[in-house]
Amino acid sequence: MNENKILQPTTIIIFGATGDLAKRKLFPAFYNLYIDGRMPKGFNIVALGRADNTDEYFRSYVKENLEKFSRKKITSEDWAGFQAHITYFQHQLDQESSYQDLHQKLKDFDTVYGIRANRLFYLSIGPNFIATISNHIKNTALASDAKKDRIIIEKPFGHDKQSAIELNSLLAQTFEEEQIYRIDHYLGKETVQNILAFRFGNSIFEPLWDHKYIESVQITVAEEVGVETRGAFYEQTGALKDMIQNHLLQILCMVAIEPPASLQSGEIRDRKVDVLKSIRRISPDQVDHYAVRGQYAKSTINGTEAKGYRQEDGIAADSNTETFAAIKFYLDNERWQDVPFYVRTGKKMKEKHSYITIQFKPLPHSTFSGSHLLSANRLIINIQPMMDIRLQFMTKKPGLSLVLQPVEMIFDYFACQEDTPEAYETLLLDALLGDLTLFMRSDQVEEAWDVVKTIQEAWENNKDSSFPNYSAGSWGPEESFALVERQGHSWV
Repeated sequence: MNENKILQPTTIIIFGATGDLAKRKLFPAFYNLYIDGRMPKGFNIVALGRADNTDEYFRSYVKENLEKFSRKKITSEDWAGFQAHITYFQHQLDQESSYQDLHQKLKDFDTVYGIRANRLFYLSIGPNFIATISNHIKNTALASDAKKDRIIIEKPFGHDKQSAIELNSLLAQTFEEEQIYRIDHYLGKETVQNILAFRFGNSIFEPLWDHKYIESVQITVAEEVGVETRGAFYEQTGALKDMIQNHLLQILCMVAIEPPASLQSGEIRDRKVDVLKSIRRISPDQVDHYAVRGQYAKSTINGTEAKGYRQEDGIAADSNTETFAAIKFYLDNERWQDVPFYVRTGKKMKEKHSYITIQFKPLPHSTFSGSHLLSANRLIINIQPMMDIRLQFMTKKPGLSLVLQPVEMIFDYFACQEDTPEAYETLLLDALLGDLTLFMRSDQVEEAWDVVKTIQEAWENNKDSSFPNYSAGSWGPEESFALVERQGHSWV
């Protein structure tokens, strides 16, 4: 959508530049964009941190991390060019004088550029610092140009609907809505983006994309790892808030969206809000019927003992936090009436696998019967670690007898392009270009929180006596299988 846009000179300011996200994702993304010729001709990355470091020290730190996390190899020539754009700036988040000094630094860059450059503020920090930073940015007029200045905010965006409303209101005091980029890295993944092209660029699929032909939709985001070093954060969050409220609901929107009139960001985001509004709200007395939660127990995986959630660092011995969640949603609109959307996510699952399964309805009458066992027609979109689209259908098995067999047609991203850009590269480039399409708008965030509101309240207010209720290395609690089996379905 932005192939022909020219990137304007930009100063990128990273709050939390010494943190884990910056070293693993942000600097590698900017470096790879630079190597691919996607960065502005005039740009500087201002890395903010509390410690008293020199530019040389911090650049060495960045290079060390690039060698671990960059998808492209580090060459001396490329690094020499890129590192010249990195400036370390000692900064105190709660001191206005630091922001005034930063403002002068940005003006110095503008003098070099010869124009007032775009400013991209990236808040790679805890959500409790957003108010402080936003207020100081306002007081020092750091983002005074609504056309040129943007702010990127990581999830979690609030911890419930009310806090999201309050945070949106707070940010609105400093920024216009068009300046705020609420990032969800799942929407930057190549296969998720391709859903729009797949649906609306092919005449063979869109006519089948409704309740007449689709029996159910499944969205799974499974992780092999546990909470690792994020125990204190996860204990206050859980699977519902960490994954379903944002990642999985955004993927659901991409699958269920109505055809947009154009690819303009406002049009696509309008259609996503329509999907969220159409999701049937689950009443408090129906939470246990539509939603299942779980918590992993210690187990032995491949001969190695794996900790249970309650044995992880920073976790209460009687924790009520869910590490697994599965929910059945319905969309009350003409296209998706009575089609169940099953979503599930969990830690310490059998394997790392994120995918979408579209299961088509069986034929109302089959010519084949008896020994001809027909498998369901399915469309499977693998997001990670595999990146492909698989169409499963029946065909005749080669031979003298008329015997049917299931086969797959596969479009494999790795076969077409081994060096696929990371999600953060896609999203950061869009932010540099001013394209909001893949970023969440304030009303999207609030509607998404509203979708899970009753589930969140029920789980927070009622202790689950069955915890832990699934073994590390499994596919989750038994109740999650019953959730789909009630309607004759099974997790694929």
